[in-house]
Amino acid sequence: MGKPTKPRLAICYDFDGTLAAGNMQEYDYFPQLGIRPKDFWQDARERAKKYGGDEILSYMCLMLEKANMNPESGVKITEKAFAEYAKDVPLFKGVEDWFKRINAYAKESDLVIEHYIISSGIREMIMGTSIARQFKKIYASAFQYEQHGVAKWPILAINYTTKTQFLFRINKGQLDEWDNTAINAFLAKEARPVPFERMIYIGDGSTDVPCMRLVKDQGGHSIAVYKPKSKQAKQTAQRLHEEGRVNFVAPADYSENKELDKVVKLIVNKIAADTRIQKVARFSKKAIGKGKQGETNKAAITTELSEIEDVSISLLPEER
Repeated sequence: MGKPTKPRLAICYDFDGTLAAGNMQEYDYFPQLGIRPKDFWQDARERAKKYGGDEILSYMCLMLEKANMNPESGVKITEKAFAEYAKDVPLFKGVEDWFKRINAYAKESDLVIEHYIISSGIREMIMGTSIARQFKKIYASAFQYEQHGVAKWPILAINYTTKTQFLFRINKGQLDEWDNTAINAFLAKEARPVPFERMIYIGDGSTDVPCMRLVKDQGGHSIAVYKPKSKQAKQTAQRLHEEGRVNFVAPADYSENKELDKVVKLIVNKIAADTRIQKVARFSKKAIGKGKQGETNKAAITTELSEIEDVSISLLPEER
């Protein structure tokens, strides 16, 4: 019999406004084209409204059109170029070393954390950032490229409602975007590799609401983050909490011992305790039996209970 796998915990993040301030296109792509961000987003919204379309598809098509209309700008719309445009996107404080720290923290409780991006932004741009390697999967809007590597049209558009399907893909362990058969196949709740109860969603605004609410309602935890020192962003996050969309609100500062760090560690502690309680419950059913096996199970229960007690005593991260 192989070694039992450790329980998996998923942390799912939006990107723009959650891990990085602002929209990724605004740092290099728009300036090179001489585009004012406010005008671009307004044009995308108006086009979607005019044609009864999707705002994500609208902005993606507009990105390509703007570049094609301004060849003198030298702006390239290749997969490699998109990655280059995002390499200097400023991340919120503490993000760079966040993944290593929180992974190590979960490991102390015998948990494995998997990190995922679920974003309406451009996948190729996110893959160009310094933290791309930290994610098991990056779900984001993407282009199809022709033989010379030039973006031709949008092949995947992720809006605020379609984001939720990727939570189910993570929940069921069926991660391929194109596979609609596997994701819709029946899979018993107890067989799913990442139960919603072991899921954390971190986002910043209205486009994250369906995911936030789904995770929260299914027994997981949702966190609304906001740009530090931004009164408007803080009010948006607080409103999400008041409306019951999220469990927690915190500034988007991922540094050690800051509010967000403490909240996530607290959730990890709870998940660790819940996981051990479930394990004890399974052993309890078997401990009723007599003989050597029954005694073995009773000993296992005693060990698990002592570990749960250790977690319970130190539920607050700063006390660990």
